[in-house]
Amino acid sequence: MSSEVLVLDDELNIRKILAAMLKAEGYLVHAVASIAEAKDKIRHQKIQAVLSDLRLVREDGVQLLKWVKEEYPSIPVIILTAHGTIDSAVDAMKQGAFDYLSKPFDRNELVRVIKKAVLSHRFQNEELKNWKASESEHPMIGETPKMLKLYGMLDKVAASDSTVLILGESGTGKELIAAAIHERSSRAKGPFIKINCAAIPENLMESELFGHERGAFTGAMSAKPGRFELADKGTLFLDEIGEMSVEMQVKLLRVLQEKSFERVGGLRTLQVDVRLIAATNRDLEKEVREGRFRNDLFYRLNVVPLELPPLRERPEDIPKLVAFFLQKMSDRMKKTPPVMQPETLELLIQYPWPGNIRQLENVIERVMVLNEGGPVIPEHLPEEILEFEEQKFVERQAASGGSLKELVKDATRRIEKKAIEEALIETQNNVTQAARKLNISRKGLQLKMKELGIR
Repeated sequence: MSSEVLVLDDELNIRKILAAMLKAEGYLVHAVASIAEAKDKIRHQKIQAVLSDLRLVREDGVQLLKWVKEEYPSIPVIILTAHGTIDSAVDAMKQGAFDYLSKPFDRNELVRVIKKAVLSHRFQNEELKNWKASESEHPMIGETPKMLKLYGMLDKVAASDSTVLILGESGTGKELIAAAIHERSSRAKGPFIKINCAAIPENLMESELFGHERGAFTGAMSAKPGRFELADKGTLFLDEIGEMSVEMQVKLLRVLQEKSFERVGGLRTLQVDVRLIAATNRDLEKEVREGRFRNDLFYRLNVVPLELPPLRERPEDIPKLVAFFLQKMSDRMKKTPPVMQPETLELLIQYPWPGNIRQLENVIERVMVLNEGGPVIPEHLPEEILEFEEQKFVERQAASGGSLKELVKDATRRIEKKAIEEALIETQNNVTQAARKLNISRKGLQLKMKELGIR
């Protein structure tokens, strides 16, 4: 769905130019000529950013700014002015403007500022629409088509008693899906027993699954029930089943077929009523072809396959996940959630997340541990994210045929921006003190901040 942007300017040609530029970038644009029209659009449309001229013929854009800040505080307002003075722009920023642009405006700067504004609105205003299993404290978060399709499958799968195979990379939330299926099933009042096949030594796996009798092997001082017994009338979740040895696969297949087994060292056959959910990050069909996984067990498990998409394939869900983890960590640490700068959130969205949601959660926890109360800026992120962004930047420049001079210029801008942002944080956004710290004039710092898009 396209993001909706409101453009207010009393000059028809300017409205047309701005609308055309933003439509070319995929935005749905509402272009109006008066504050009354602007208010009507904001009331009745899902506006995510406002771009307003500062000086209208009979009105003042600051009037709209004040109204928006009172009635719709999460909608960012960008001021457009032909009177490109620092004073008028700074005044608008003090009134709560998200940013400002001077006429004649640069298309790239316009697109960059609008993108930041929409991102900021999305992060601040998104309601977390979670698919939640029963009273689970861990909701499923995401509204991309792949996730919505998965939710629809979950409701159907939970109502049945069939074996489920969950596929997905490490860190995508396979255990969360398994728990959600159990909690919405008719077995919800029964036990949910889980075992990570990769974490159990091969010589202990049989005992872990089926239990053992006293004296069955050295160290077996007493009888012990296995996971299948513990899961009777409930659900058994076998995580990373692709790591199970072929010998154990044969024994597991027998239990699935006959619903009975004997403890290690035992003679009595035990009957169990267990629903099995298995998960793996491996390509089991490839494992079957290469002889590492039994064909008959694969088809027994693959009754209902569910595939979890990696985080890099659903970047639209990252703002919701970030908001969720910030609140979760804040509650745990008894802190106020910090403000996430749009530039920081943009880097999180662009990063490919090889460790998926688990890695994102760890990054947010690190940010919360190190945060001292100020906004989260890009430099607060781990090196691997910043290095990836630097690499992509260089690749984009090279692909566009950027000259060495242009590369140096852009690198200098980035260094300047980092230095200014750090100085502002250290001085609690006191421009005068930051200018002294950087050894430049206050006017010079203000101009440089405008040039670099620093609020």
